[in-house]
Amino acid sequence: MAQIHNGVNATTGVDFQEVQATPEFQDLRSTHRSFVFPMTVFFLVWYLAYVFVAAYFPEFMAIKVLGNINLGIVLGLLQFVTTFIITAMYVSFANKKLDPKATAMRHDLEARLAEEGK
Repeated sequence: MAQIHNGVNATTGVDFQEVQATPEFQDLRSTHRSFVFPMTVFFLVWYLAYVFVAAYFPEFMAIKVLGNINLGIVLGLLQFVTTFIITAMYVSFANKKLDPKATAMRHDLEARLAEEGK
């Protein structure tokens, strides 16, 4: 494992604090947060609403939907579906918005390190 002293990686010579302060990194962080924070809030509200309804309105959750399947089971399964949908949305978002920015930053950093190493 590489030693880091004052933000500089001893193996690569990368000053991570300097990289973190760049406008490109700040833009990457902002782009990431623009998706992650709202989705986290959405999912937590959805999950806590489910728990709240299950705890305080059991008669609502007991409404039969199909045979022995009630609304509580359907909403509970939708929690899993929501998780998979959010994951797929994040993967798509990362592929389109985050990865190109991160790759460009990595290439710039590698080129700068190669230039300094000459």
